[in-house]
Amino acid sequence: MTISVTETPAQASARAEREKLGQPAHWVHAKPTEFKNPWPSFRNHTAGDFFEILPATITNSGPSKDAIAQIPIQKPTWGGIADSLAENGKADPKVVAANAHKIKATWLGHACFLVELPSTVAGVRGARILFDPVFSDRCSPSQWVGPKRFTPPPCALEDVPEIDAIVISHNHYDHMDTTSLRALLARRTPPHVFAPLGNAAYFKSLGVPNERAHCLDWWDGRRVERVVAEGHTLAFDITFTPGQHFTGRGVLDRFKSLWGGWVVEAVHAAPSAPDAAPPPPPTQVYFAGDTGYRAVPSSTDDGPDTLPVCPAFKEIGERWRGFDFAMIPIGAYAPRKFMSPIHCAPRDSVAIFKDIGARRAVGMHWGAWVLTTEDILEPPKLLAAECAKAGIKEGAFEVCAIGETVSVEVGKGE
Repeated sequence: MTISVTETPAQASARAEREKLGQPAHWVHAKPTEFKNPWPSFRNHTAGDFFEILPATITNSGPSKDAIAQIPIQKPTWGGIADSLAENGKADPKVVAANAHKIKATWLGHACFLVELPSTVAGVRGARILFDPVFSDRCSPSQWVGPKRFTPPPCALEDVPEIDAIVISHNHYDHMDTTSLRALLARRTPPHVFAPLGNAAYFKSLGVPNERAHCLDWWDGRRVERVVAEGHTLAFDITFTPGQHFTGRGVLDRFKSLWGGWVVEAVHAAPSAPDAAPPPPPTQVYFAGDTGYRAVPSSTDDGPDTLPVCPAFKEIGERWRGFDFAMIPIGAYAPRKFMSPIHCAPRDSVAIFKDIGARRAVGMHWGAWVLTTEDILEPPKLLAAECAKAGIKEGAFEVCAIGETVSVEVGKGE
């Protein structure tokens, strides 16, 4: 299997235009290692904010066994298409044909998803992208201290099928885990890695060659092409998009690397071989990573409707004119005054769903670690209520079991 990575046509055009105008490559940042949220919707935390949430953090005893038991977990089937029986990536042609025009997204807990795009080559799997893989027990610099999982991953890391790309939203420990990445990158066919600016030294420390580690700025894009057989190439474009968050793996590196979400678009070329399947409709997937939407000034989620909201999501929706499938965070939002600038409550998640023009979405960033003070079962309940309030049809934006694969038929507006 041969994978090549180049600039997308849109990226190459934008870079040429910036060079022509003498504009800097990092358009919104003071320096390549100093990043910020450039919108009125963001508010920096103060020392008083930390003291205000300290009592709630100390007294939080964690979830009960009864609550944990209500979060369903199942062994992944990867949408019925597993290539563990054939190392060349081929599967049962009948199964592949039945799913040819479907996106298959398997939730592996918290913000980790394995997404398989539709395939245009009979008997060959589509491109696979693994988002924010964290299989460790604790999301922490140490496996001795820090938040401990209350639900396990639905499978062992070695059971994750062959992948083409690992995509990282930012460097927090619940999204970028060294142990998981080392194992994935040591595979016989190692994937390419896509991450935000400021993480190049980290991936170099893991031994990832420069040609397989791609650290991008907001709106930067790359085309990934995989040769699967003579005359057969599967390709997708991946673009790093803005979000409202922050970074840091220690005390002194806050805002030293970038954060954001990702857009993945399947590139469907005209059939180049007699046995090639007809190209499916355009396929577009959005992964929001970890993000806030607005800064709520009180401990509730009410706040006036006039609060400024992050404009990046409407711009993403306008650029891509909607998405077949989206992965949007819904948890880790309380206390609201403290968490709202950097994390979404379901009310914000629904607003993002509408801003980007998603046709189908699954809620993530809940059900694995106690990171904040809301009840662990509250996010999906609030999501259902907010979707009903916003007039979103049932099933369009929901949650799934850990390990479950959500299949979305492209172009059907499910």
